[in-house]
Amino acid sequence: MTQPTHDEAHAGALGQRLNWLRAAVLGANDGIVSTAGLVVGVAGATDDRTALLTAGLAGLLAGSMSMAAGEYVSVSTQRDSEMAALALERRELREQPEAELDELTELLQQRGMSREVAREAAEQLTERDALRAHARVELGIDPDELTNPWHAAWASFLSFTVGALLPLLAIVLPPPDWRLGVTVVSVLAALALTGWSSARLGAAKPRPAILRNVVGGALAMGVTYAAGALLGAVGA
Repeated sequence: MTQPTHDEAHAGALGQRLNWLRAAVLGANDGIVSTAGLVVGVAGATDDRTALLTAGLAGLLAGSMSMAAGEYVSVSTQRDSEMAALALERRELREQPEAELDELTELLQQRGMSREVAREAAEQLTERDALRAHARVELGIDPDELTNPWHAAWASFLSFTVGALLPLLAIVLPPPDWRLGVTVVSVLAALALTGWSSARLGAAKPRPAILRNVVGGALAMGVTYAAGALLGAVGA
């Protein structure tokens, strides 16, 4: 008889890992779309390789820094909230331990335990580590796994950069007559891949996600190219 194994990740760790992967995919997707729109727009006005490279690099650096800064601020705010919640919980445990024990018992009851079992479990958890028990059951926070703003910032920076490199290289490496076509095809293929990846990570149907990504990217490139072509035609 096959014995069950416990090598699989726990639900919390798995969920956190999926969130990071999803953020990386979305960051790469943003890098692809924004940089592709920028370089295709410039390509509508000029076929000068230096101008295309300059615009693409500027878009890559500005976008990756913006993504990193935004993620750092967002996750720092989340971490500050988690720390404040833990500080409040620590104070309540110190000032009113009986009330906190009753609260933990009620929370465990809401998860399907009987009153007697919930009380016994609450007492054992409190004796072992009251703060960790309340943090996990009441707040949904793991004190040992608080969000790290620097990790989030670097992840966003790198994922955006990786995504942005595709349209940048696609627009500057091929010969002038091939640049636009190679860029459009490679960008749409990459967007189909990121759409499929995000859908799989979210356990959703891939076709709608792929369609949204591809249509959105094609629309962005079409609009920016038309604007660039118009500005190039009038000599702006």
